[in-house]
Amino acid sequence: MDPFLQLLLALTLIIVAAKGTGYVSARLGQPAVLGELLAGLLLGPTALDMLHWSVFSSEHLGETIHDLAHLGVLFLMFIAGLEVDLDTMKHAGRPAMLAGIMGVITPIVLAVIAGLPFGYSLKEGFFFGLALAATSVSISAQTLMELGVLRSRVGMGLLGAAVADDVLVVLLLSFAMALTGGTGSVLAIFWTLMRMLLFFVLALALGGQLLLRLSAIVAQLPISEGEMALAIVVGLLYAWAAEALGGVAAITGAFLAGLLFGRTMIRQVIETRMHTLAYAWLVPVFFVSIGLETDARVLGLRGLPFALVIIGAAIISKIIGCGSGAWIGGFSFGEALRLGVGMISRGEVGLIVASVTMGAGLVKPEVFATVVLMVLVTTLVTPLLLRALYPAAGKWKPSEVSATTS
Repeated sequence: MDPFLQLLLALTLIIVAAKGTGYVSARLGQPAVLGELLAGLLLGPTALDMLHWSVFSSEHLGETIHDLAHLGVLFLMFIAGLEVDLDTMKHAGRPAMLAGIMGVITPIVLAVIAGLPFGYSLKEGFFFGLALAATSVSISAQTLMELGVLRSRVGMGLLGAAVADDVLVVLLLSFAMALTGGTGSVLAIFWTLMRMLLFFVLALALGGQLLLRLSAIVAQLPISEGEMALAIVVGLLYAWAAEALGGVAAITGAFLAGLLFGRTMIRQVIETRMHTLAYAWLVPVFFVSIGLETDARVLGLRGLPFALVIIGAAIISKIIGCGSGAWIGGFSFGEALRLGVGMISRGEVGLIVASVTMGAGLVKPEVFATVVLMVLVTTLVTPLLLRALYPAAGKWKPSEVSATTS
């Protein structure tokens, strides 16, 4: 069969599987991303090993899907930046900021400690810890919304902490990967830091001013979908510049582009259409591709103890880290506990971190499989624990669960 026809068939199967399992997941009261991850595991080498079926003989098919998945990552991070409300983050105040910071530090420390007895280096533990540090707040926000407490102090603190959490993880990932790629000399590290600093200054200062003017001009031009074209061009350009010029991860550039567009007059137009473009096919391709590249069987019986330790560390680190940060910031013990539990769930950003670091050869395939398993478990337990902490706040209605992702 022609390679292009093979790609068409593969994408058809991937999108149908992603949307079908996402629907089932939502009907069962869980986020769609959980079903999409399971679809990938089912189609991947863990179960059906789709890419090695006789009908898919093209040796470049996997690479093409991988490239499309990377585009999905960039669009996903652009949307994440677009949805960051800096004013909300400021209003959440000190408890949210401390919870976000402690919610990053604690998982990294626990991941490093947990990895040492299993033979993982400090560097591997650090990058693994970054994947554990990123929270997917949509699951918790949906649960709190259904319980009628999203607008409480805990709910607002949760949203603010999640923003601080994700921004810090992305920055740490870019910084660490830039240093890892250097020669290790003092001069090389200094040059790496200067490149990063220069990129961020130019991207935020000059880019912000230009985008405000460009978006106003493009909105008035008789060009079909001019706003979306501008958003896509700038997002891709920022992603390229971040890695090629700034020495930071491409996802950081896409995130910054989304953050800047979030302050323009065309934000609403872009947000609606970008969601449609991304979640219709590129983002599902990314989530399914994680399963296509993950063989859970590599864990085996030997890898199971490590996976269980990491899952435990993932749960405990957010309760202790985020909870203690919120408590120090002024929350009561009960409020801090609820916020810490609400930060347990992991999702897109954690998977992006794991995918980027594995692609760079910084973590092993079995570590990546462990991250996928950790995301699945934490996604399942967070709504259950939150509902237990709010026994009388509201009634759980599975039929109202929307298929949202963070």
